[in-house]
Amino acid sequence: MKILVTGGAGFIGSHVVDRYCALGHEVIVLDNLSTGQEKFVNEKARLITADITDREAVSRTITQERPELINHHAAHIQVGYSVENPQFDAKNNILGLLNIMEAARSIGVKKVIMASTGGAMYGNKQTPFSEEMKEEPLSPYGISKRAGELYLNYYRELYGIPYVVLRYSNVYGPRQNAHGESGVIAIFSELIAAGKQPKINGDGTHTRDYVFVEDVARANELALETEATGEFNIGTNREISTNDVFAAVTREFGTSSEVEHGPERPGEQVTSSLDYSKAQRVLGWEPTVDFENGVKKTVEWYTKTGI
Repeated sequence: MKILVTGGAGFIGSHVVDRYCALGHEVIVLDNLSTGQEKFVNEKARLITADITDREAVSRTITQERPELINHHAAHIQVGYSVENPQFDAKNNILGLLNIMEAARSIGVKKVIMASTGGAMYGNKQTPFSEEMKEEPLSPYGISKRAGELYLNYYRELYGIPYVVLRYSNVYGPRQNAHGESGVIAIFSELIAAGKQPKINGDGTHTRDYVFVEDVARANELALETEATGEFNIGTNREISTNDVFAAVTREFGTSSEVEHGPERPGEQVTSSLDYSKAQRVLGWEPTVDFENGVKKTVEWYTKTGI
């Protein structure tokens, strides 16, 4: 199958590309390399450098390459910056998706898989979050992702394009970009590896659901095979505080860094975890890498690469 992966040079997208290439698919990567890196692109895949907000470039790529399936991972993912600049977030996450979908419908694409958010989708509700809960995102980022989901349903209803939305919890693992507000494990790892002091936003008691990137890539593989359409939570149903994340990372590095706290970020939820039973039932997916082993693998990567 010929597959276009947007954001395929990025953290999660490059792992998805690796998975698809290993399965023997022909993979085209579209990435603007703003956060992704060319060296992360599988040697069996072909990279096209373009931005999803460039309507002409997106249309040209899709009409020329004519992929059978589009896996959409290119996005703006910083919650805090989406609060400061919601227009930028919407331009990337809503208009960027529309550029892709308009070109996709013109060639009769067979399916679209989109990365969405579970952690920022449901608001401050009782955890774990399930897909049956009302979506009440608290940030422009979560709102733009929900808008993307609704647009996919529109294209399914009007043009018959099946879609699978994977609502991720906090994904972590090798290749994660530590330069920004996303990826606290990556941020802690890079700073500690460089002998610097990490800072925790707030008191560190906020909890998140951490899912390892290899498990996420496998969910994208299963999404290829399913005939189901709709949204699926991809998480672990386990909540871990930022303070405990910090302790786990320092333990793997064999250091005893003191905890330093800074102000909380606007738009942040207090807690988050995802019920993945629908993905387990429909897709046959469940997490296989526990948090402790995932942190170990991540720290090993940062130690070896020096990134």
